[in-house]
Amino acid sequence: MRALIVANTGDDDPGFVGERLVQRGYDIELQYRDQPSLAIAAQEFDVIVLLGSDWSVYWDHVADDVGRESELVRDAAENDVPLLGICYGAQSMSQALGGSVEPAHRVEIGWFDIDSEDVQLAPSGPWFEYHIDKFTPPDDAKVIAHSSAGPQAYRLGRMLAVQFHPEVTAGIIRRWASSAGASDDERKYGIDFATVIAESDSVEQQARKRCHAFVDGFLDTFVTQA
Repeated sequence: MRALIVANTGDDDPGFVGERLVQRGYDIELQYRDQPSLAIAAQEFDVIVLLGSDWSVYWDHVADDVGRESELVRDAAENDVPLLGICYGAQSMSQALGGSVEPAHRVEIGWFDIDSEDVQLAPSGPWFEYHIDKFTPPDDAKVIAHSSAGPQAYRLGRMLAVQFHPEVTAGIIRRWASSAGASDDERKYGIDFATVIAESDSVEQQARKRCHAFVDGFLDTFVTQA
């Protein structure tokens, strides 16, 4: 079985999501949204995962990259290929399928619980969040989780979009927290990344188990039983 993971160059660690996909028998292929070679033949894969990004889908200078990823999403929808969108990946899904993306009125950075109507597909958490944008789902999507910042998860066909980051390891969070963009966010939004890192270290093993259960829920709902 083949799983395509789409990421930004230099930020391509699928973390616990990738770990569980391998445990479930998937061979992982990485492709990059910032490369013109991004595959658009979605039907060649059994599962597609769109990882997060520090981009916004409405930035003019990434419009070509956003367009290629949107084509991939629409190709997956048309060919009934199971797809999981994470954070920016969920926003990319919304952009491609008739929803929208805009700056969030409430920025979420750190560990948060969510209000879920479907705990198999979107367990209540806590989940790691790092986003300054929010998505409005396509009209025909079913929202299954939310927080005070907006929708947190929706399903549409054989697709699942989540605003949170189920994949993150403590190492991924450390890397994000050391970036220049994180330093700007720390000043702008009053985030204490030292506290975020300490909490991430303390919950990592629980987060791994929670992510594995999340991936199982996605696969069992959209792949195994389809």
